[in-house]
Amino acid sequence: MLHYIIQTIAFQVFFLLVFDLFLKRETFFNYNRAYLLITTMLSLILPFIKIESFEQAVPEDYIVALPELFIGKAEETVAIAQNIETLNERGFNIFSWNNLLYLGWIMATLYFAYKLSKLIGLIRKSIKLKYKRQPVIILKNNNIAFSFFNYIFLGDNIKEEEKEAIIAHELIHVKHKHSLDLLFFEMLRILFWFNPLIYIYQKRIANVHEFIADAGAIKYNDKKVYYEKLLLQIFDTKTVSFINPFFKESLIKKRIIMLSKTKSKQVNTLKYALLIPMIIGMLVYTSCNQNTDDVYLNNDRVENKDLDQYTVSKNLDSPQSEESIARSRAANKFLYLNEDYVSWIFIDYKTNISTSSVHHVSEIAPEGYEELRTEIPGHRTHVAYRKMINQDQIPIQTALELAEIDESPIFPGCETLTSEEEKKKCLQESINALVTKEFDTNLEKKLGFTKTKFTVRFTIGKDGIVKNIKCRAPAPELQNEAIRVVGTFPQLIPGKKDGKPVDVLMLLPIAFDISE
Repeated sequence: MLHYIIQTIAFQVFFLLVFDLFLKRETFFNYNRAYLLITTMLSLILPFIKIESFEQAVPEDYIVALPELFIGKAEETVAIAQNIETLNERGFNIFSWNNLLYLGWIMATLYFAYKLSKLIGLIRKSIKLKYKRQPVIILKNNNIAFSFFNYIFLGDNIKEEEKEAIIAHELIHVKHKHSLDLLFFEMLRILFWFNPLIYIYQKRIANVHEFIADAGAIKYNDKKVYYEKLLLQIFDTKTVSFINPFFKESLIKKRIIMLSKTKSKQVNTLKYALLIPMIIGMLVYTSCNQNTDDVYLNNDRVENKDLDQYTVSKNLDSPQSEESIARSRAANKFLYLNEDYVSWIFIDYKTNISTSSVHHVSEIAPEGYEELRTEIPGHRTHVAYRKMINQDQIPIQTALELAEIDESPIFPGCETLTSEEEKKKCLQESINALVTKEFDTNLEKKLGFTKTKFTVRFTIGKDGIVKNIKCRAPAPELQNEAIRVVGTFPQLIPGKKDGKPVDVLMLLPIAFDISE
């Protein structure tokens, strides 16, 4: 969602820059109206369009999707024996953003409803007349003039000799259905209340409406007399964003300038051709760009139901083969795009083999499988079912399981503590302090990472020595640094189960925020 909003605003900035620099001073008022309407819709639609030929034109090596970043301070977020799901839950709170978005929609809708009700109230309570079959609403004790759809509103204090020119002007608004344009932008102001460019767009098109109406009105009025009426009559029209006011002080000068200008040469219409390279460039960007919201997306939704191809078996202590990695990616993509499917994960710690497979939600998981729900910010909830056996061989993967060890590994200096809980806390604090002290944060700055996270997996052996250190980080340099730091751990007193030393498998999620 955030990526879509950023793209939309960026496109609108480019479209408005072209309009302000090249088009708004031209007298092609109807073309300008079409430009503003079309580019607004394009800015909303283009982020969804991906053209395969454009995507293939860019080498795949240049399309890099980095792991999702977790924002937090290093000293607060370096935690041991927590899984990635827990870390994700501590990330950006999407619900707070949603609440703010909903509140804005509600407030914008109520404000629009209030303005519309005031206008409807004027129609009901005021005197109604007909001018050439056109409904005219007479407003008592007023000198305002504006139109809204088929209604023309006139204050009864306006002089009779001026009404004809005003009505001629407002009839152009009615004929060209300018109220539809303004209502379109009013809807966008509700949906995208946080986007200031929508308000700028609406102001630009309201100005163009006045130029169109002026150009039409002088066909039925003497141009000099029309100028005089614009200069002499500057009324205090109420500010309502979806009406076409006849008199608006800030616009009078611009209207007179545009009326007095010589018609633009037809060759200047070539300026509108600037849209073509802009749109092509935007399509190339949207087609080749990947973001965290669609890291698994291609052009089409996956519909392949041959689920065996998504079954992956791997040894937890060995690097994955290219085939295994490809299968894992394909399974992740399928699960992301097909909400009716879940994964089953079976882990045998005796053989250290993990097998995952994909199944329809209607298929009941075998006995002994536990349900896991992963809340990933900005994405839907991922559901999986997991079963682990022979955990006494290599026990403990999460903080909960760590608590089930009879005696946790003891970091040097923590031996004198009496309770098991104190020893576990001391273990965590000691590792946190060592990692925070030893990790080269300058390396992240050199690589361009100010905020990042990754997980280190290691085993505290029966002899207390750290071994089997593995890490998956956004860059090889970070991965090697994490392995180096964990490798500096001193020999610990091993953990025990039933009085016997055992290997303890541990996860160390590391999240750094080194931004200034």
